Amino acid sequence: MKHLLDTASLSRADAIGILDIAEEMASVSQREVKKLPVLRGRTVVNLFFEDSTRTRLSFEAAAKRLSADVLNFSAKGSSVSKGESLQDTIQTISAMGADAIVVRHSGAGTAHRLAHTGWIDVPVVNAGDGTHEHPTQALLDAFTLRRALAGVPASGPVSGGPRGAGLDGAKVAIVGDVLHSRVARSNVHLLDRLGADVHLIAPPTLLPWGVENWPVTVHYDFDAALAAADFAAVMMLRVQHERMHESFFPNAREYARLWGLSPARLETLPESTFIMHPGPMNRGFEISAAAADSPRALVLDQVENGVSVRMAVLYRLLTGQEETND
Repeated sequence: MKHLLDTASLSRADAIGILDIAEEMASVSQREVKKLPVLRGRTVVNLFFEDSTRTRLSFEAAAKRLSADVLNFSAKGSSVSKGESLQDTIQTISAMGADAIVVRHSGAGTAHRLAHTGWIDVPVVNAGDGTHEHPTQALLDAFTLRRALAGVPASGPVSGGPRGAGLDGAKVAIVGDVLHSRVARSNVHLLDRLGADVHLIAPPTLLPWGVENWPVTVHYDFDAALAAADFAAVMMLRVQHERMHESFFPNAREYARLWGLSPARLETLPESTFIMHPGPMNRGFEISAAAADSPRALVLDQVENGVSVRMAVLYRLLTGQEETND
């Protein structure tokens, strides 16, 4: 595995291998000195053409905990605003000694383009490209859910964690704006690859063309779906207004009434159902405060685990070492 561009092409063995390495990386966060020397002397470049808080900081923390040098690039205030092309930007930064590129871009396929055009010859990690994929978010979601379903703490170091295991048989609901969500696409591929039973719950206007060919069950009524199945986890999606150039639902109040995880819907969930959200959350819209702050919510665990998973990805790509137990 030279790059991490998507989860559609990620094998089950590779995915479980990364999750197992992340289990080892989680123990670093509890040390007095939160560092490993494995990437000392290497340089990781975070190349963000889109605004991001948690993803950029998570990658930066991950690289620094592996002792790598980190260069952060933001398109705002750079030569991109003067008309510099993507190729020139990438090659300029690469000439400064980059050993890995983490890229986030509004254009679907940008990470794939960087990896395969020959402009650079270093590992590329997709940190989100348009509405295509966000593979590390899916991996951290799987890591968190795997922990929770195994009955061990959902974040932090554990001994005897669920190493070598998939999510076989777990019934997972992904709810909301699937159409614009790269998180949903990555999760569908990865959860299916790990053996989960994936259900999409959304209005028809927020489902992508060709969804009938995805390895999922589609529901158009949130309440009916919750009544028909006991989900191991309900993953709420952020409604991505910034990608909407037309009206996809009548108004925010109507969306919250029909598709939000309200306190009333929270009460209908089995006690064993976990609640997830990739963040940032719009409370009172796609998710209620009662659900977001519920003891069953794994949202902060997802954020914490993001650092461990991204450490595992950078370690795997830059050292080529694998720990696959499946």
